[in-house]
Amino acid sequence: MSETQATAAPNRRNRRKEEVGIVVSNRMTRSVVVEVERLVPHPRYRRVLKRRARFMAHDEKGCQIGDKVRIVESRPMSASKRWRILEVVKGIKPVSEIKEDIL
Repeated sequence: MSETQATAAPNRRNRRKEEVGIVVSNRMTRSVVVEVERLVPHPRYRRVLKRRARFMAHDEKGCQIGDKVRIVESRPMSASKRWRILEVVKGIKPVSEIKEDIL
């Protein structure tokens, strides 16, 4: 095995998918549903279409609905959870803080 192959193998294996999306549901304990949007061209007409995917993610940070979060692939945590929240990119203000700003 050459030196370049030895150093490239761990990097390629440890690379996990990352996505950025918006939290659309947080009703579960330590779980959220994150909706990720992407733009794809139509195969025939080349018109740009929006495609959405929903992922269940493990949440230790206590995200709220509307937060923009970065999720990363992880080991299976339940029957449907295969992602975890890496960071909150942009949070929203709680309703109590909004009321204080108005008053």
